[in-house]
Amino acid sequence: MATIYEVAALAGVSPATVSRVFNGLTVSEEKQRLVRDAAASLGFTPNKTARRLRKQSSEIIALLIPDIENPFYTALARGVEDRAQESDFSVVLCNTDDNPAKELRYLQIAASEQMAGVILSPASDEVDLGAIVSLGRPVVAVDRTTPYPVDAVKIDNRAAGVAATTALFDAGYRRIACIAGPAGIETTEDRFLGWRQVVTARGTGVHEGYLRHANFRVDGGFAAMAALLALETPPDAVVTTNNLMAIGALQALIQAGISPEKFGIAAVGELPFMTLPPETVVQVRLPARHLGRTAATMLLDRINGDTQPLRTVVLRADVSPPMPPGKASL
Repeated sequence: MATIYEVAALAGVSPATVSRVFNGLTVSEEKQRLVRDAAASLGFTPNKTARRLRKQSSEIIALLIPDIENPFYTALARGVEDRAQESDFSVVLCNTDDNPAKELRYLQIAASEQMAGVILSPASDEVDLGAIVSLGRPVVAVDRTTPYPVDAVKIDNRAAGVAATTALFDAGYRRIACIAGPAGIETTEDRFLGWRQVVTARGTGVHEGYLRHANFRVDGGFAAMAALLALETPPDAVVTTNNLMAIGALQALIQAGISPEKFGIAAVGELPFMTLPPETVVQVRLPARHLGRTAATMLLDRINGDTQPLRTVVLRADVSPPMPPGKASL
């Protein structure tokens, strides 16, 4: 069996560089290529059992997300896995359904199975990271932060809410409602505060009944939109704080006999399988895959001994496509 020294000699690098490559530490792309090509040529395989005993942890990362059926989290998970695979780590995907008890069970499993670290989008601000943190395992919060002192990567959600609402105002809509996710969740709060900031600044104020909380799923968006349309003065446009609720809102409009092309809709997040003309819905595109990749990079850095101060990385969203000027007629 080939040794690390033979790989180093063939690649023209030091044994330390070979070690850095297979431990996921920062190495130039050229040196990574040389080392991996040499390893493949020699049939070299890192001794994962010895590495696990030395580190007292596996080369497995736990990824806890609220809803794998949401394309946002699917893309986020892909970003985590892509980056983990580059460093020869595997990912165990755990779907929490935003259920704190289910989340806690997965965290306990991650601790008992000596997983190398955890990336999670917390189910609530009362997430219990005690078991995993007490073992010294690194944790990165993604999309939502935690009260624990851990690294985090998230989106500027308030700016996303501002962008979605501004696009509707710029298109001529004035009675703009908001379908937000469950109260108390960080992303919900930030996005609807962005909506409130714009409707207040643009002079229309916050209409009583125009803010509706719902679950993050299609049925929640449908029920909230139906309730908005039943108001004495219904809105002429709506911001939804995630993509699946926007689909539900569209379904409610169609069922009520209202053309989505005559009603302003802006969604924070990309709508899967859009069959309407692209200009019908303003989509604030979230960098989900980049979010996951960034979180995985931060976690791998900690696993490999990074001791720099805790970091919170904030990514920006993009609005696309712009909505042409228009006015709803209800």
